[in-house]
Amino acid sequence: VYFEEGTYEYYDLFRSKAKINTYKSLKWHLLVLWYLNPQMDTGEFIKLAEVITNYNYGFITFFVPLVLLEKIINEVCKCDLDKPPKNKLRKFIFKDNCGLTLSEKLSIVGKMIGRSKRIHAEDIYECMLDMHDTGKKITIGRLAGLLDCSMRTIYRNMPNELKKEKELLNKTNEKI
Repeated sequence: VYFEEGTYEYYDLFRSKAKINTYKSLKWHLLVLWYLNPQMDTGEFIKLAEVITNYNYGFITFFVPLVLLEKIINEVCKCDLDKPPKNKLRKFIFKDNCGLTLSEKLSIVGKMIGRSKRIHAEDIYECMLDMHDTGKKITIGRLAGLLDCSMRTIYRNMPNELKKEKELLNKTNEKI
């Protein structure tokens, strides 16, 4: 499923091998479970929280003192369930058991919403010619300044032919 503007309404709990390893993560997981199960009463929620925080069940990587667990449960129970818990924005959601590997899913997402190049070799070449025409030495820093990008971007998008051309243009400027 593709969401052009993205959605925050997709929660994926306990699917991966990753365990809850911070109090903040624990509170978020409990809040999501509380939000997704509005029919659950407080007693059931407390039992669920006790199971999740029991180190022996493998959901968590640390020991949670009872006093702290009670505090977290009270905070979660007081939260407004009209607003969904904060979550990362997702534009693509793949159906369960779609048959794609993680690598294939990442490849699809990368192709669909990957960054498009803002600076092209042609843009760099045009700037080089303009600098040459004004008699200025062509440097990566000046090119980056003119194109409003980083020097790293210039290096990344400058093919070998342009590097050679830059040297030639600078040499002809020295002779003049």
